[in-house]
Amino acid sequence: MSSLDDLIGRARVLLAEGHSQGQIADELSLSMETVTWLLTQAKGSAAPKDVHIDWTAVSSTASLLEETAMMLLNRYCQDQSGDCASPAADVIVGISLSGIPLATLISVQEAAKLAIYHPSKQSQSERPTGSISGNFATIGGERCIIVDDVITSGNTMREVVKYLRKHNAVPVAIWVIFDKRGIKDIDGVPVYSLFKISRID
Repeated sequence: MSSLDDLIGRARVLLAEGHSQGQIADELSLSMETVTWLLTQAKGSAAPKDVHIDWTAVSSTASLLEETAMMLLNRYCQDQSGDCASPAADVIVGISLSGIPLATLISVQEAAKLAIYHPSKQSQSERPTGSISGNFATIGGERCIIVDDVITSGNTMREVVKYLRKHNAVPVAIWVIFDKRGIKDIDGVPVYSLFKISRID
């Protein structure tokens, strides 16, 4: 998907398949604002400033995905002066959807528990809220590392940090492959990214 027409077409197909705008944003690694624009604006009008990241060559290949997960772990350990206590946290929290496989691979490597967070933007209810899946680890009283593929606006990460703290968990760090905002921390929780993406206009 390299052109704007392709993005508009893909967003419309996902909407027609019943995806919420939040799910479309996650699927295309775009902000909610950009997805709204793709679905509603006439061709030729000014698009929001955003960058589309297509990492399917990695995400669709298990061995490359595993190597990427280990790069996230190593990135964090390097920042800890190479002294990375194992496990780095009690629970690895994967953000649905793209953070789940990364968090799973990291939790295996770290012998840590795995939790899954469903962000409010993926909910189709009238009063959307985020939540931890009851089918995986609980977070209360645990040190947690949050894992996802992309920080686009930072809103989802702020939501997760707030949720964890509200439920007596301690967010230790945020690990992402791509950071579109160059964020150093979110509400005091440090962000460790493999790549910072900048748009120069």
